[in-house]
Amino acid sequence: MNTHAPVQGKSLLDADGLGRTLSRIAHEIIEGNPALADVALVGIQTRGVPLAHRLARLIEERSGVAPELGAVDITFYRDDVTVRGGEAPLAAQPLVRATQLDFPLDGRTVVLVDDVLYTGRTIRAAIEALFDYGRPARVQLAVLADRGHRELPIRPDYVGKNLPTARGERIQVQLVEVDEVDAVLLVESPEEESR
Repeated sequence: MNTHAPVQGKSLLDADGLGRTLSRIAHEIIEGNPALADVALVGIQTRGVPLAHRLARLIEERSGVAPELGAVDITFYRDDVTVRGGEAPLAAQPLVRATQLDFPLDGRTVVLVDDVLYTGRTIRAAIEALFDYGRPARVQLAVLADRGHRELPIRPDYVGKNLPTARGERIQVQLVEVDEVDAVLLVESPEEESR
């Protein structure tokens, strides 16, 4: 249950738009991967995980093949998190969540799933985390929204919406599984977080 106050912002996608967007991404993943039985969807904690689950259901409905599902937590792979021996952290540290990869990665096509692509640093960390668990044949990237401002040479294979933003704005994805509502909002963000 979400204990935060509702986020206010300009609506970019409502629940129906989000559903249509995910449906299109699922179709593109099917088209882009003839060996669908070798595909695994791995959601990046937090909102990438329910998105991966939704995409897996859509892929199974359309193709009859259920992709493997996993989740990856990138907390200790982030370049903005410092762990110091015995001392208090320099800044507030993110919540650590579970990594669940209950299938072998070797030889698979892993589709990393995340809500918003921004600088590319989250994706870099997720790829690093994946390779600690095995060596996939290919890694692809599916994102609900690409907001631009890349700092690393990372490009998604599957994009729901390209939503260019100013530095003082951010894209807030809300999902029923986490936030009790499906919506994509453009919100003012005085302090920009790297993603």
